[in-house]
Amino acid sequence: MPSRVNRFATCYTSRMQDDFLSAVRSFGASDCAFARVSDGLAGLPFAVSVAVRLSDAIVDEIDGKPTYTYFNHYRSVNFLIDQILLRTGLWLQDRGARYLTVAASQSRPDSPYEGRYSHKKAACLSGLGSMGLSGLFVHKAWGPRVRLGTLFTDWEGLAGALPAGEVSAVNSAAKSAIPFRHECAKCGLCAKRCPAGAIDVSTGLTARTCSEWMKKEYQSIGRGSVCGICMAVCPLSC
Repeated sequence: MPSRVNRFATCYTSRMQDDFLSAVRSFGASDCAFARVSDGLAGLPFAVSVAVRLSDAIVDEIDGKPTYTYFNHYRSVNFLIDQILLRTGLWLQDRGARYLTVAASQSRPDSPYEGRYSHKKAACLSGLGSMGLSGLFVHKAWGPRVRLGTLFTDWEGLAGALPAGEVSAVNSAAKSAIPFRHECAKCGLCAKRCPAGAIDVSTGLTARTCSEWMKKEYQSIGRGSVCGICMAVCPLSC
């Protein structure tokens, strides 16, 4: 049976974590979670995943192609996420911790379809949701209508965080570090509606096909960097 000291320490840590999550939400996050990871950047052991919910009214206007309004919204939310991550990092630094942020939307020069760390992976391991057939992250409440950001830290207040493999939302039987939401394959609507033919019900998304189609077809809308059709048609959105 836990000692009184251990129970006090657990309650104290839990209060610190609640204060942390409240602070991140006050910075503009719609949802936030964290987990202990084995591959944290700069040797930092805790991954903090931040989600900002997109506007349903704006996403619902996407019909066959992206809109100028969606492109502006996409950029604005990315900017907000970067600001949330910065403010969160400063909050942690004021408490003696180190932090490192991963940009909301920034690819690596050596790998144009990947960032420094996968936001989707961090979000899945933190328990915010799972992966969809479309290659989009599917939030447990809002489906794919979210944008993500990631921060790594060594803050002692997160010391009670579960290892990523023990997070309740992660399927422990899954071989992949990013669990797949299998009911997506039963729907397949994103694959049917993708104008690029970039989504296969068996193999999922081919990122290169998706990217090349956007650059070719939507250059006049957001410089060919956004689409959103698969997100707009997904029935897992609330």
